[in-house]
Amino acid sequence: MKYLHIKWHKATGGDPLHLYSELDGERYEQRKVEIFGDGRRGFADASEDAGGTFLGTMAVPTLEDLAGDPAFEAKAISQDDFQRIWLKRR
Repeated sequence: MKYLHIKWHKATGGDPLHLYSELDGERYEQRKVEIFGDGRRGFADASEDAGGTFLGTMAVPTLEDLAGDPAFEAKAISQDDFQRIWLKRR
């Protein structure tokens, strides 16, 4: 598994500011947490989703591809870092 944090610089209104994803070997999301500007959190995994958050249906671009888009700041994070966010998802 790989773990990713994306900060969306151009988020507006109902868009999440922070996205945390757990990715499988083909870069498909297995779990995701979104944090919105007003503090709301949405999350999704294979069995549950909440707050308007859903798992993506396409593979997540690589860090290199995301780095080429000034709207995003993306970095790899550890499994422990992701798990801390996941446990605070509700």
